Amino acid sequence: MAFIGDYIDRGPASREVLDLLLGYERTKETIFLRGNHETFVHRFLSKPAVLDEWRLYGGLETLVSYGLKPSINPNARERARLAKELAMSITKRHIEFLESLNLSFSCGDFLFVHAGIRPGVQLRKQREEDLLWIREEFLSCEQRFEKFVVHGHTPVDTTDIRSNRINIDTGAFATGRLTCIVIEGTSIVELIDVRDWIRNPASIRVARNTRTRMEPAAVDLW
Repeated sequence: MAFIGDYIDRGPASREVLDLLLGYERTKETIFLRGNHETFVHRFLSKPAVLDEWRLYGGLETLVSYGLKPSINPNARERARLAKELAMSITKRHIEFLESLNLSFSCGDFLFVHAGIRPGVQLRKQREEDLLWIREEFLSCEQRFEKFVVHGHTPVDTTDIRSNRINIDTGAFATGRLTCIVIEGTSIVELIDVRDWIRNPASIRVARNTRTRMEPAAVDLW
């Protein structure tokens, strides 16, 4: 299983989500990638002023999930206090997990990454900023990349399958729809409801089975 990032922020249960993922890590073969949201915790702990930016992405909700009580617009003194309180509240396992996240994962002819890649740049030369934050230059590119890219970051109404990429970010924080796909051979199968899959994998119905032109890749993404 491969997870493509943005596990925290914009919801009431960031801490619980990390606990859930750590539980999967102990019992299943998993790949966890870093999203742009996961970059804020370390930055905030070392530089509290980062909260001015982080709160725009749902950082206050993450602080609340760890038992903190931030105001809507914390001043410099409060930001420093909150950073100290988070350092005491967040577990070592969560810090280690966030610091261990990879930027990308390659398997066969598929590349898994949070946001996308910069067109015209070799995969081995991609910058972290682009892998975590890129949007329009990547999304508007119709040329084939070195690998077929599986990504998220930019919310779409439904899974967006193109000739060179697939976007599986359906804005779960706002819509409640968490998109999961299974890649088997040259087929990409979208699952109806991840909650049903967690409760009973055999109960899942196939929403769409779209064949790509890629060679087989033995990996499941959900």
